[in-house]
Amino acid sequence: MRHTNRYLRTTVSAAVVGAAAFGFAGMAAAQEAPATVDDIIVTAQKREQSLQDVPIVVTTLSQEVLDGAGVQDIKDLQILTPGMTVTSTQSEASTTVRIRGAGTVGDNPGLESSVGVVIDGVYRSRNSVGFGDLGELSRIEVLKGPQGTLFGKNTSAGVINIITERPSFDPSISAELTAGNYGAVGGSVSVTGGLTDQIAGRLFVAHRERDGFYDVNLGDGPRTLTEDNTQDYWTGRGQLLILPSDEVSIRLIADYTKRDEYCCAAVQTRVGPTQAFIAALTAPNGPGQRPPVAGFGTVPFSRTAYSNRETPQEIEDMGLSAEATIDLPSLNATLTSQTSWRDWSFQQGMDLDYTGADILYRANDGSNGYGVGNLTQELRLAGTTDKFDWLVGLFATKEEVYRDDSYVYGADYNAFASLLLTASLPATVGGPSPSRLGCFTNPQGFLVGTAGPAAGQPLCVIGAVPPSAAAPTFGTGKAYEDHYSQKSESVAVFTNNTYRVTEAFEINLGLRYTYDSKRLLGLQDNLGTNGAACGGALANQNPANRAVSPIPGTANVATPTSALGLLCLPWSNPLYDNRRIQEKFSDTDLSGTLKASYRLNPSVMGYVSYARGYKGAGYNMDRVQTGVTPDASLFFDAETVDSYEAGLKTTLFNRTMLLNITYFDQKFENFQLNTFLGTAFVVESIPELTSRGVDADMVWFTPIEGLSFQGGVTYTDAKYGDFTGADLSNPARFPQLSLLPGARASFAPEWSLTGALAFDRSLGGGLRGGFNLSAKYSTEYNTGSDLLPYKNQEAFTVVNGRISIGSEDERWTVDVWGQNLLQEEYTQVAFAAPLQGTAFTNTTTPQPDGTYYNIATDTATYNAYLGAPRTWGVTLKVKY
Repeated sequence: MRHTNRYLRTTVSAAVVGAAAFGFAGMAAAQEAPATVDDIIVTAQKREQSLQDVPIVVTTLSQEVLDGAGVQDIKDLQILTPGMTVTSTQSEASTTVRIRGAGTVGDNPGLESSVGVVIDGVYRSRNSVGFGDLGELSRIEVLKGPQGTLFGKNTSAGVINIITERPSFDPSISAELTAGNYGAVGGSVSVTGGLTDQIAGRLFVAHRERDGFYDVNLGDGPRTLTEDNTQDYWTGRGQLLILPSDEVSIRLIADYTKRDEYCCAAVQTRVGPTQAFIAALTAPNGPGQRPPVAGFGTVPFSRTAYSNRETPQEIEDMGLSAEATIDLPSLNATLTSQTSWRDWSFQQGMDLDYTGADILYRANDGSNGYGVGNLTQELRLAGTTDKFDWLVGLFATKEEVYRDDSYVYGADYNAFASLLLTASLPATVGGPSPSRLGCFTNPQGFLVGTAGPAAGQPLCVIGAVPPSAAAPTFGTGKAYEDHYSQKSESVAVFTNNTYRVTEAFEINLGLRYTYDSKRLLGLQDNLGTNGAACGGALANQNPANRAVSPIPGTANVATPTSALGLLCLPWSNPLYDNRRIQEKFSDTDLSGTLKASYRLNPSVMGYVSYARGYKGAGYNMDRVQTGVTPDASLFFDAETVDSYEAGLKTTLFNRTMLLNITYFDQKFENFQLNTFLGTAFVVESIPELTSRGVDADMVWFTPIEGLSFQGGVTYTDAKYGDFTGADLSNPARFPQLSLLPGARASFAPEWSLTGALAFDRSLGGGLRGGFNLSAKYSTEYNTGSDLLPYKNQEAFTVVNGRISIGSEDERWTVDVWGQNLLQEEYTQVAFAAPLQGTAFTNTTTPQPDGTYYNIATDTATYNAYLGAPRTWGVTLKVKY
């Protein structure tokens, strides 16, 4: 009994502080499946409470619900959580979580998360580092709205609190083997038990492989792999639970994950006029990308990607954490120390043009990737009296983030640039040509004439004079290598306290004072003669260097001025050569929350709350320029949010059903929008984003033995405020963001509905069986940060299912499962393909509606990263 009682005692101690930032990792042992509403326990306020006593919107997901829906990582989690979307873009390292329409695109490592991820009490500062197999799960709590008081500064939109299984003194071993379509195979083994009278351990190891979800047309090569979006990783997690006395509990965790996969190619969803140039460059090796449809509309859904370069990604994630809790009976309090070290790194190769032509790519040579390393220490002292629950704490962290970035010019880059520059040449003077780049970089000037070209000589735009042999072009090979290093330190003191005014009425007050400092060092460096072509074009801006003799009918011919946009892109701009960057800042913030709850009777509680959240300022780790001039500073401002909620929590039908509903009103200021400008990812602070709506959750343990239902609905009206270029940190970015003012935010469906129906009971004869059916419906939303209409995703529904049969004692279980059973075809993220047309053809004169976008003149090709197709398989589980 000592171990059982101690287990429960440490569970209560842990729960008192478990939901605090970097708090205790959760319940002490695997829990029985809840049978009534009273069995649903959460730690969302740093202490163990019934879900119905917590004045916060919490979607809590038990081990049984997670297993039934096939949840293995954060992306799987969204099918069970209304109002939450999870997407990946350029790699699985670029994973982004959004709640109620607010979140942060993960392609810029200088940008921290809006939705915090906490795994076993350890905060993960980027969503990408929280992506991966989560192993043996005890439960997951999704907290909506700002949670900065308890979970730290970068939780302005919410928190995903993941609690894995802890060691048990009762020995057991379990294993799982899975096989499915797309060549999926995988398995895991878990062992737990007492090592001594005072020490218990748990070891979990898993490995999974899968073929790709995309077929790949190789085009010009040299890529040989004809699939993409593969899976190949293994992960391990070891734990020790040490109980040196009845007052002390220590939990040690070490984990390691290694991924070696191919991701992420993209498919064309709309193909513009530049496809003719791509096809010309890839002939006779295929069209290079999907052919356009008549009128350059959207093309039919397809999982065929075009990529001549390989897309390997390598992710390594490791960490150590130590938590010690000491009960102080004289104070009726618990002292907790949480220490963690984590190191996460990522490398990739990438086809940057997403076509079969050899235009631009990133080589997998160690010069493309980023990493995050951090140390954290938190101390908390929490106690309780008859009237008062109190907590004070101190948190400190040191973090280092690095990014390495490089571009490589492919063999087709010069020809493609020449075709783009001469695209408007009339046939009477030769039409577009892949050999005229030197005409725009000719040191003798931009040459124009009236005669035809000499035999065997390239027509120089519309003249007969060939470019000088000294005219610079883009040399095939690596163009640049950039290196960024960011060091940050953060210290916070916080308190969270609940006063019971009466047995029915409680008031909660929380405050957090945060000090942040960051320092950025960077080196941007062109290689070889990269930048010479831009330099030649810049020299041709001098009218004295031009010999102009225009021909009638050629008014649309490119000129040196219009060519600069293509010739002086960030990766080819000589102004970046050996450019050194050094910036630093420090900041302070006071955030907090005030809540009041009143229990009308044992079954109904109402509450109102206010919370202020904070997400720190940072730096763009990319080449960012205005015109052809690099931006002097890469800094972007901190983000804040004020959130108001009013909710009602009800327990019905003899405490077998909960029905909770909450109205929320959130206002973000300086919302950190990470947007792709076609050449770089840039964070621009949008003055205002409001998110208003209703969250409703339901859990029902039906009168039918073993049958339960869990679901929810979120209505969200998330809109940007009205703003102009003068309200931005860089007014020149306004034309490409001009669709935002007053518009619905991206990834913010108006309605989001989830439901999970589960059945599990004895079948007799020593057998047990059941099923699970999980589904999520989302209304339409835009998947682009700039809200271009070709990035819109129509309403869709994803359905997962599982049928199980096994022995009554769970010695063996067989699951037959399927994900996306309806084969729903949907887009995660859509984007405009680099260099392949333009959406904003005129950024100087607004349209009648005040924007700078006209769909009739949009020539861009659009690509997309797709949602997963239908997958199915069989899983065998054994347990002893």
